Amino acid sequence: MKLTTQSLLALAITAALAGCNSSDNDSDTVTPEPFRVAKADIATNTSNPYYQAGESNVAAAKARTADNHRGAAKNVILFVGDGMGISTVTAARILDGQMKGGLGEENNLSFDSFPYSGLVKTYNVDAQTPDSAGTMTALISGVKTDVGVIGVDEDIIRGDYATVAGNELMSAVEMAEIAGMSTGVVSTARITHATPAATYAKSADRNWEDVSDMPQDAVDAGFPDIADQLVKFEHYLESRISGLDVDGLDVVMGGGRRHFLPKDASANSADARSSVEGDRTDDRNLVSEWQAKYPQGTYVMDKSGFDAIDAATATKVFGLFNESHMQYEADRGNDIAGEPSLAEMTAKAIDILDNNDKGYFLVVEAGRIDHGHHAGSAYGALTDTIEMSEAVAKAAEMTSDSDTLILVTADHSHVFTIAGYPKRGNPILGKVVGVDGEQATASDGLPYTTLGYTNGRGFQDLGEETNADASYDQAINAGRHDLTDVDTTAPGYHQEALVPRSSETHAAEDVGVYARGPGAQLVTGTNEQSYLFHVMEHAADLSGRAEQALK
Repeated sequence: MKLTTQSLLALAITAALAGCNSSDNDSDTVTPEPFRVAKADIATNTSNPYYQAGESNVAAAKARTADNHRGAAKNVILFVGDGMGISTVTAARILDGQMKGGLGEENNLSFDSFPYSGLVKTYNVDAQTPDSAGTMTALISGVKTDVGVIGVDEDIIRGDYATVAGNELMSAVEMAEIAGMSTGVVSTARITHATPAATYAKSADRNWEDVSDMPQDAVDAGFPDIADQLVKFEHYLESRISGLDVDGLDVVMGGGRRHFLPKDASANSADARSSVEGDRTDDRNLVSEWQAKYPQGTYVMDKSGFDAIDAATATKVFGLFNESHMQYEADRGNDIAGEPSLAEMTAKAIDILDNNDKGYFLVVEAGRIDHGHHAGSAYGALTDTIEMSEAVAKAAEMTSDSDTLILVTADHSHVFTIAGYPKRGNPILGKVVGVDGEQATASDGLPYTTLGYTNGRGFQDLGEETNADASYDQAINAGRHDLTDVDTTAPGYHQEALVPRSSETHAAEDVGVYARGPGAQLVTGTNEQSYLFHVMEHAADLSGRAEQALK
């Protein structure tokens, strides 16, 4: 009879019990030797590199500590990968590894190596599948709210400006500002877009990016648009708290110039793509207003201006690098006047903000991950995710985990899938090749890709096109297609989609959160999205520091 490990264990236990129940005399007892599995008994396990790595990881995890005392963090950096769901992180990790010459699956993005992580529930108060306005408001204010509203609770009616008063929320950025910390907001999207806007604005509709986007009754009532609230951030915050004196946002960088400029060709920037770049219909030039408010500040609109900023002496920086959103990372080299990367903007922001001995609060959004998915371009979304990983790595390199809390998360996910049974190391953007080395085919006899979308615009073969938004110039093309002769790894390939839509949609599943630094140990388990605000507030004692500053 062959004895298995389980049967040997059972025999040992039986023998031990028998020994306990019998003795040669009343005074003698038998103490059985404890049953142990020696490494020699499981040599096949212990000699395996995965097993050895697991042992090392357990040892490292046991040694981890994080300072969870209130106020232990001098600085806070919040990274938001807009639309960066779990499948996006996995696919980007593999693509990054393959671009570096590896098989891919073994690779880690920078934040994969952070010591603490958890899951975040993303639903809005009124929606199972959320949008960025409600989710970012929850992240930055600690209160879940409705779809489409910015910086206010759910007791307002979307699109009704009159319901905003009395329902405004205070963001972590505003609390940090009151506390005397330096503050910054960086995004590759329009800086007035939903995610960055939630850090500084209160609006009944995320689409009110400038006055031309607003209903006439709101304009007539003098309700401020989002761009106006950014430029006059200091004024609006001070007007809400009697006696408050703050110095305003220190670093603002992103896209969205059109919302700050008048609808007048004479106000066009050097790299304007439209004949009239500005959208504002109130004749205001908010760039000029910002420069008048902060005469010692620096306004930049291109890479050369960005590179010329002296971080050691800069006090205020306002960078608007594109008429609308900044370029996709894959397409950045094609920008007319040049744009900094997300990693470069992150590094510059930290260099400027850390001049303040009281610390800083920085929000960094990789906004175009979301847009790549909406356009049905995995290549666009994943290369922007990889760039976000580079930005996180730069932030980790420039800061200490003894005084800086870094959180990396997403506002929501997308209907982006990793499917089939591809072999290890198969190109993540490629067609499925099985472990037997044969190209897989579906029941219709056609090959299919590992990556796909549940809904969206569908298949496009645009070759080497690096602008993911080029798919919007093509007809919706959902459903199955013959990919036999298509290079699905090319930048211009857009994945098949099942359900036809004008753009791919968000998804409702949980997203990840990754943390390092003081307070990071509080990031574990599955949490409401609003919980992350409270982690940051506790770690930096934002309310306590703000209260002290007001005395």
